[in-house]
Amino acid sequence: MTSEEDGEVFAIDGAKAVVLRKIGVDPRPRSTVFLPDGSRAYVTCENGGSVVVVDARKHERLGTIKLTGESVRPMGAVVSPDGRHLYVTTGRGRNVVIIDTATSKPIASIEVGARPWGIALTPDGQTLFTANGPSNDVAIVDVVNRVVVAHIGVGESPWGVVVVP
Repeated sequence: MTSEEDGEVFAIDGAKAVVLRKIGVDPRPRSTVFLPDGSRAYVTCENGGSVVVVDARKHERLGTIKLTGESVRPMGAVVSPDGRHLYVTTGRGRNVVIIDTATSKPIASIEVGARPWGIALTPDGQTLFTANGPSNDVAIVDVVNRVVVAHIGVGESPWGVVVVP
């Protein structure tokens, strides 16, 4: 049994329809993304203010990346095509945090709008999009220069965004 403050993710064999392992993470896991080679998973944990790193082959927790800042609530995540960077939206924190996957350390932060939730990256890894709920817009971010280049009004409280090549 777990309390409301516990977080868990599950490794599942879809072909056999069985749970391989339950992995404890920080409170309120929101999304999971993988390195391109499938070796590691990153689980954003909203109430933990963290990203949990999981060995995706051994199904074991490797560590925790604690995010700092006012009202940081990790929500969405995406990994760069080369696997070098993890981009995490921070909800009430108003930012996208860029994490170096080799060191598991945050290396930069970009303010994108009120409560960025959803996130997407172009296949070339050059442009990032965030769905900013209360801002009622999508931010377009130049990843190379780490700046917001535009906001597009999209209606009330967008939650997600996707890039279609």
